[in-house]
Amino acid sequence: MSTLDIKGLQVSVATENGFTEILRGVDLTIKSGETHAIMGPNGSGKSTLAYSIAGHPKYTITGGSVTLDGVDVLAMSVDERAKAGLFLAMQYPVEVPGVSVTNFLRTAATAIRGEAPKVRTWVGEVKEAMAALHMDTNFAERSVNEGFSGGEKKRHEILQLELLKPKFAILDETDSGLDVDALRIVSEGVNRVKANSDLGIMLITHYTRILRYIKPDFVHVFAAGKIVEEGGPELADKLEEKGYAEYTTA
Repeated sequence: MSTLDIKGLQVSVATENGFTEILRGVDLTIKSGETHAIMGPNGSGKSTLAYSIAGHPKYTITGGSVTLDGVDVLAMSVDERAKAGLFLAMQYPVEVPGVSVTNFLRTAATAIRGEAPKVRTWVGEVKEAMAALHMDTNFAERSVNEGFSGGEKKRHEILQLELLKPKFAILDETDSGLDVDALRIVSEGVNRVKANSDLGIMLITHYTRILRYIKPDFVHVFAAGKIVEEGGPELADKLEEKGYAEYTTA
């Protein structure tokens, strides 16, 4: 059993006019096996939370703490956070020209596991995971995300999730840009990883459609840089019906 504990997190970002505060004291605890949906309007700070936990240099931590099993995450480098068991699936996965998916995945797995996977075993792992995600095996030889469609990029993110087996996955708008079939396949991939492990999930989304496939245990509403309401799956139904107006109206 692992715990990701966020307490009083405050985050600012540099702008032309100085620093602007984005997160204004976020408290959130996620335990192994739990799925937490983070919902809210554009600009509320959801993605800032994700990237701050992952260690993006754009964001400056001005207060609060993030710990993983009692260990200070904010004191870790980005790669140390990944090795500790944190995984970020980005809303807009970046292209890495010249680096094949095969080499990228094996290098990442080597860093996480502490030793290179045996080639024969590794090839089988990758093929099995790609088949489950309905990915053509030819993608393994292409450069990372280069020329990939939006759905292919998101499947590649979940492929990494399946192979790297983190303790906690932060999924930043994984449903963005997916058609109905791709959404189902990607969601099934997330559910498969969770079923085979004690994965804790922070699922960031605007909409409830992905929550029809990935069932949340808890729903948190984000507005103006903090959590303003919390509840169970029924809260997502309320948001679907009424939207975010009551949280954004001054």
